[in-house]
Amino acid sequence: MQIEANISKEAINEMQVESFQGKIVVVNSSFELKEAIEELKNHLLLGFDTETKPAFAKGVFNKVALMQLATNDTCYLFRLNKIGFPAELEKLLRNKKRKKIGLSLRDDFSALNKRKVFNPESFIDLQHIVKEFGIEELSLQKIYGLLFGKKISKSQRLSNWETDLFSDAQQLYAATDAWACLKIYTKLMDIKATNK
Repeated sequence: MQIEANISKEAINEMQVESFQGKIVVVNSSFELKEAIEELKNHLLLGFDTETKPAFAKGVFNKVALMQLATNDTCYLFRLNKIGFPAELEKLLRNKKRKKIGLSLRDDFSALNKRKVFNPESFIDLQHIVKEFGIEELSLQKIYGLLFGKKISKSQRLSNWETDLFSDAQQLYAATDAWACLKIYTKLMDIKATNK
């Protein structure tokens, strides 16, 4: 498969919108956390992302409010502003057997360390591996567009991630970002295997 190196904003805008079609589970309590972790332990590949409430005033910084971990068919939304950064979740992020796939991970880790200092293990940053495939784009939306010919919506990015209840649009946006990371990685590994 020949992949283009770049894609224009105009080309992205013409594309059909793609979103996660699986089950979305919002984790608000320690009971829900335990169930989610047990389920995620059954998977060796997880899509990863975080969301933070935007700060529009100078000098104001908010902590990470949400962490998303996705399998192919389920995405768990961990509401860190409600449950903190529990040891069970940290343990999963330090588990060397499970690959966690994200994008621009240094930013996520820096923000998460403001909640709790931890050492992430077995994380793969898509920005580091797309270059092997001749892709020069570094944004999730553009990488996804190049590989799948579809667009991921970014309309909810600046919404309030500390709100009491998420809207359906927020849940879908958050789940889609983590799932898209997993989907991109799987596709790239398939291409790599085919080209051997």
